[in-house]
Amino acid sequence: MSKTVVLAEKPSVGRDIARVLGCNKKGNGYQEGKQYIVTWALGHLVTLADPETYDPKYKTWNMEDLPMLPEHLKLVVMKKTGKQFQAVKQQMSRQDVGDIVIATDAGREGELVARWIIEKARVKKPVQRLWISSVTDKAIKDGFRNLKPGNQYWNLYQSAVARSEADWYVGLNATRALTTKHNASLSSGRVQTPTLEMIAMREQEINQFKPKTYYQLQGKTKGGFAVTWKDKKNQSRIFSKEAADKLKAKVSKEKAFIQHVDKKHKKKHAPTLYDLTDLQRDANRIYQFSGKQTLSVLQKLYEQHKLVTYPRTDSRHLSTDMVSTLKERVRACGVDEYAKAANKILKDDLRTGKAIVDNSKVTDHHAIIPTEETVDYSALSNQERKIYQLIVQRFLGALSKPYEYEQTSITVEAAGEIFEAKGNRVVALGWKEIYQHQADDEEEIRSNVPQVTKGEEMALSFTIKEGQTTPPERFTEGSLLQAMENPTKYMETKKQELVKTMKQTGGIGTVATRADIIEKLFNNQYMELKGKYIYLTSTGRQLLELAPEKLRSPILTAEWEQKLAQIAEGKLKKDVFLKEIKTYTKQAVQEIKASEEKFKHDNMTGTKCPKCGKLMLEVKNKHGKRLVCQDRSCGGKKNIAKYTNARCPNCHKRLELRGEGEGQMFTCSCGHREKLSTFQARKEKEKNQKVSKKDVNKYMKKQDDFKNNALADALAKLKDK
Repeated sequence: MSKTVVLAEKPSVGRDIARVLGCNKKGNGYQEGKQYIVTWALGHLVTLADPETYDPKYKTWNMEDLPMLPEHLKLVVMKKTGKQFQAVKQQMSRQDVGDIVIATDAGREGELVARWIIEKARVKKPVQRLWISSVTDKAIKDGFRNLKPGNQYWNLYQSAVARSEADWYVGLNATRALTTKHNASLSSGRVQTPTLEMIAMREQEINQFKPKTYYQLQGKTKGGFAVTWKDKKNQSRIFSKEAADKLKAKVSKEKAFIQHVDKKHKKKHAPTLYDLTDLQRDANRIYQFSGKQTLSVLQKLYEQHKLVTYPRTDSRHLSTDMVSTLKERVRACGVDEYAKAANKILKDDLRTGKAIVDNSKVTDHHAIIPTEETVDYSALSNQERKIYQLIVQRFLGALSKPYEYEQTSITVEAAGEIFEAKGNRVVALGWKEIYQHQADDEEEIRSNVPQVTKGEEMALSFTIKEGQTTPPERFTEGSLLQAMENPTKYMETKKQELVKTMKQTGGIGTVATRADIIEKLFNNQYMELKGKYIYLTSTGRQLLELAPEKLRSPILTAEWEQKLAQIAEGKLKKDVFLKEIKTYTKQAVQEIKASEEKFKHDNMTGTKCPKCGKLMLEVKNKHGKRLVCQDRSCGGKKNIAKYTNARCPNCHKRLELRGEGEGQMFTCSCGHREKLSTFQARKEKEKNQKVSKKDVNKYMKKQDDFKNNALADALAKLKDK
């Protein structure tokens, strides 16, 4: 009987699948059973070849060699993971293997991981697809009972290849052209550059903003209840002090009467279920987690703990086939502080209206919700608990009854002028009971409205409140992720063409790549965080001035995403798209070559390069600080400081290692300084002073008086009984 090779994306998922399929025999990079052989990638094992593979001249970066446009891009095995590639290839090539099941992540990138491995291994065997949204035992078993034909996902693979090759052509050529033209390390790409442009546009709006002073006229009762003046357009702001004073004088002379009292019973439904962007935004707003951090925690909750469904989704709805599993999921996550809410949901009929279940709004994957795996909070880290609880709140909230309140609107008339006030009285908390620790929305601040009747006189004292208009808020990482998903909302553009395209494509980048793009922009020092807000650096600002105009526009990448989606649907050929990409690449390189703009380093130091004598630049990254020669062709480097895990003996903060050779020294922000040699000697001494468990046990055995003490005797008697 021939066997089936199952290819997972990561070892952890591979081992879970192997356990479910009964593959207990462990091999080198795989596990085997009677029917299945489960093996795994380590993310990508195969990638697109570097430019020098096509021509040795590309080893050096020269403007005259651009653009680089090989007819067909080649695949190469990644050196770091070459050993695992050989292990996977060996299993796929076995004589007793008849077919392959792709069990990588169910998405565009997961398809690419598997298909590139199969292509590079030159294996031509029938392919089936495991397409699941969670990695619980139940989901894996159900998935294997319902394997899909591999050709059903061929177009998705073509779309993934098109995306990867487009990024190679445009990204590598634009980056090399900018770097060689300006002799500076400048990186440009189809998603990162438009993202940077959005931040620049927001900064421009803020810098050009001129605050205006406005005035609001309020009438207050002795009990502190306030009504606010409104004009015929329902606006309360008056932009003239003279007009505000005149209005105050007018109404102060007359009596005020209740013109209208309106009471309405209102309902507010819970927020929709989470997609990845929405969850990343909330995690950033509430816990200051970065998008990358949130996704990393989610992956652990998905793969390791099996508590949540597939993370990289842009859907906020569920499909009808999931309704039968909802009660089990409610029981699994409804523990501790969520037990009360879960029990309420389970007692009633499940709320599964269009706001929750809608097949037409589910793409490759449904919304992120808890799995049927019962949660054990003691097994979760603090970050994992926080993210999981956000998902639980959204899930239980969506299934709970609506929030109900009575809204009272009062209209007061004085001297022909209208004043208004609103107040709410809670009727039923509903889903808000789950969110009670969070502040209420501004529109639903609970306020006491006095009992009044139409025609009743109201004694008011009038005051003028002064305020100023404020500029748009700077981007946080959460709001930037949202802006990438819906750029038109943040760009305040009136270009209908852009608005239409953006709505059709769902923004720039994909739900799976946006956090990585933001991380890359930080790492390249094109933008920086000050508090929770994002600011462009001088390098980022200059990059936008130097990059081709079209590459800066969010509409370009939105159009590309639209075409990639068409390829995935089988409506557009990959080669047609790539032909357009090559044409654009030529234009972009030509635009950079013709540019007369100059790049100015803002990190120039007074230190001369030991190799060529030119002044050096100070460069920071997550590993530390170093000096590099401003001339890229020279390549001179000198370390300044390396961030270490060594701790200061005084304040226990992390130490920086500065200098080179024998003169290396640890320094701390508290003022502590210590030579590397002294530090090593101190650590060696501390190590020798520590007593091992083995030594402690030896010592205890020698202590006769301890062996025969009263406690030991008592314990011995208990044991004998």
